[in-house]
Amino acid sequence: MDEITTDTYDEVSPDIELFGKYELGKLIGIGAFAKVYHARNMRTGQSVAIKAVSKQKIVKGGLTAHIKREISIMHRLRHTHIVKLVEVMATKAKIYFVMEFAKGGELFTKISKGRFSEELSRRYFHQLISAVGYCHSQGVFHRDLKPENLLLDENCDLKVSDFGLSAVKDQIRPDGLLHTLCGTPAYVAPEILAKKGYDGAKVDIWSCGVILFVLNAGYLPFNDSNLMAMYRKIYKGEFRCPKWTSPDLKRFLHRLLDTNPDTRISIDEIVQDPWFKQGYKEKISPDFDVKDLGNNQNEKGLNAFDIISFSSGFNLSGLFSDYYDISASDERFLSAEKPDKIIERIEEVAKRKDEKMVIVKKKWGAKFVGQNGNFVLVIEIYRLTDELVVVDTKTTEREVGPSREIWREKVRPELLAMIYQPGETVADDA
Repeated sequence: MDEITTDTYDEVSPDIELFGKYELGKLIGIGAFAKVYHARNMRTGQSVAIKAVSKQKIVKGGLTAHIKREISIMHRLRHTHIVKLVEVMATKAKIYFVMEFAKGGELFTKISKGRFSEELSRRYFHQLISAVGYCHSQGVFHRDLKPENLLLDENCDLKVSDFGLSAVKDQIRPDGLLHTLCGTPAYVAPEILAKKGYDGAKVDIWSCGVILFVLNAGYLPFNDSNLMAMYRKIYKGEFRCPKWTSPDLKRFLHRLLDTNPDTRISIDEIVQDPWFKQGYKEKISPDFDVKDLGNNQNEKGLNAFDIISFSSGFNLSGLFSDYYDISASDERFLSAEKPDKIIERIEEVAKRKDEKMVIVKKKWGAKFVGQNGNFVLVIEIYRLTDELVVVDTKTTEREVGPSREIWREKVRPELLAMIYQPGETVADDA
């Protein structure tokens, strides 16, 4: 995805509220496709970061698949040193990523003020490898690791962010390799430059090696004002460690920045390396099953990320927040009811003599017409999971006559009662 800078801007969003839940504050980052704001949860007072992404720019930039993948990956990864995605919300124009707020800013800002001691470099590298190793164990490859994408929390602990260029195992071709060219030039692995396919885990390890070099040296191992000259240095692995680098660290860096991915050190070997092992304690994080992270277009029904990416303009907060008020003429919400039960409830309203509604059942739902055509309700139902469905309603009603009362007083309350609230128990027969 687009690169987000974290310079401080004077622009402040005055008392803007999102879905009555988050109060937007200062703009803290901006990129070609997104803006990042500091925000506050109005109920808990907790600080969060909210990345607002333009749907129009996503479509025009051909980034729909990237956004879906980023949401899917971040939604499932749970690790002490990975920025947590709290929830995703969307309006007609934007998608909002509500994320854990890293109060300490970018690691890049800290290292730009001067190199770290070897001990501090090791501390941050421990945290980086803990997070990267966890991602790899879950079949996720970041592919754009750099100090700008490493944030710091209030305790100055590291948090890996920005999974916009990440890949998952489902993207691996039959040759066992990834082939998409991506990454930041100074941190890109030589095998990516060779354009012959690459192992996602090995390119992440190379980037980690560049990061460790920067932490210890205060400058890049491969750097040149001429991009092609820099690429030649990367391809040949031409770098020199500064004189203050200890022998153990120098040897370790050469294993990380091995131009041959087949002999480059692995995550398992990293944690056993004498330099790395000093003071290392693995962080235990919940083991989330992410085998379904791929973009499988053959699955029946829709998933939540299809709904986000392809919505033509609905408030989707009901899919991701604790409260949703169904009040507009076009609605979309989750329900744990069976599709036929949903239709039956509305049929009960329609069968009342005073309503005289005509019902046309469809494979995807039903259409209700009443008041001599003055009232039309279309209900479409999509399977989201084995237990939940997405209910999409569209109503047309005239301002005059009793047609508006049908929706407000009789039909809408029935639908309101069927909205699934996160945290409630889903019945076995739902």
